[in-house]
Amino acid sequence: MQIESTIIFTYETEEEAKIALGSLKPDNMGFIESCVENNSLICKLDSESLRTTLATVDDILFCEMMAEKVIDFTKEEIK
Repeated sequence: MQIESTIIFTYETEEEAKIALGSLKPDNMGFIESCVENNSLICKLDSESLRTTLATVDDILFCEMMAEKVIDFTKEEIK
């Protein structure tokens, strides 16, 4: 069975989406195709196992949450 998933994260700016993309790149090598369109980060993944898909989605969500916290912290420091 082939499982295809798409996750879309929307940010305030395209720059923030690019920062998040850069922070996720090391984890995504070979498993996920990611790109930025306007202010959205789009992650597409294909897997043959539901277990692998769920684990990968969990990893993406955790890493994105960390990237978002860094972006928010940076915005607060700039103010």
